[in-house]
Amino acid sequence: MTACKKGTVVQTIVAEQDFINSGVVGDSIHWVQFSKHTRGGVHYDPNTGEPDDGFALRYNGASVGDTYDAEKDAFYAQCQYPSWTLNPNTFIWEPPAPQPTAPPTTRWDESTLSWIEIS
Repeated sequence: MTACKKGTVVQTIVAEQDFINSGVVGDSIHWVQFSKHTRGGVHYDPNTGEPDDGFALRYNGASVGDTYDAEKDAFYAQCQYPSWTLNPNTFIWEPPAPQPTAPPTTRWDESTLSWIEIS
């Protein structure tokens, strides 16, 4: 479960719905359930990391500082780079140029809007 204030995740806990409803951690309307094994609208097996048939809840797991969009019923991380856009189908931030899949290791360079090799 996660506590959201004006759409920003301010706390996450592992709890049963009955505990949330009890009011011990505040008004239950501020708590939203999520699955930490969900990324991009796909549920992943916690042991293998492979997609499985588990329920993909709210597009992504939640962490403190993330955003909860109540209208879309989706969690997404903070954007790290101004040039990236939020994919409306996965709620994952995407760069304007795809990351190379083959070595070497790269990092995003916002000043050139490109991936650069890490040496």
